[in-house]
Amino acid sequence: MKDRPFVGLAGNIGVGKTTFTEKMAAAFNWTPIYESVSDNPYLNDFYADMKRWSFNLQIYFLQKRFQAQRDILYSKRGVIQDRTIYEDSKIFAKNLNEMGQLKDRDYQTYNDLFDIMTSYLKKPDLIIYLKASTDTLLTRIHSRGREYENKINPEYIHKLNITYDNWIKNIKDIKVMMIETDHFNIFTDTKKFDLILEDVQKLIESS
Repeated sequence: MKDRPFVGLAGNIGVGKTTFTEKMAAAFNWTPIYESVSDNPYLNDFYADMKRWSFNLQIYFLQKRFQAQRDILYSKRGVIQDRTIYEDSKIFAKNLNEMGQLKDRDYQTYNDLFDIMTSYLKKPDLIIYLKASTDTLLTRIHSRGREYENKINPEYIHKLNITYDNWIKNIKDIKVMMIETDHFNIFTDTKKFDLILEDVQKLIESS
């Protein structure tokens, strides 16, 4: 396999990115980089009042993921990242702006900052997109029992799903692998997971 590969794991809220990250990191002996959720000071406020806190939340995620990308440059092993920095701009900020929850002025400022920051970063060798229906995502979100996620509007998840699908279809400069997860249980379907690992290895080796 390619020396020190960098794989980004993309997908909507509740799709199972953290579990996938953990399992794939263990399988390939990669360094896992997880999204900042439990220590995020804005999430609870954001889901209670998106318009008030959307810009603050997006800036928080951007600086956290930029810091993670910096760490990736110095990693001595392969890395798998739970959510890519590109999703911050291409999915979440974009969706919030289209929903009227992020003002055009703030959206432009955010994207200008995003473009400057990402121009210095290494792109992933592969993006793995975990896909699930809105109903599946809502079921998983409710089952994990995070109190602040009880405030999530189903329409918000649905719109994110549409935005994700459009973004993935238009990625041209990074290899993409899509995995349907509606009927896939990573804990019990070990044969399918082994096949996924084989496909990931082939895609990285050909990059």
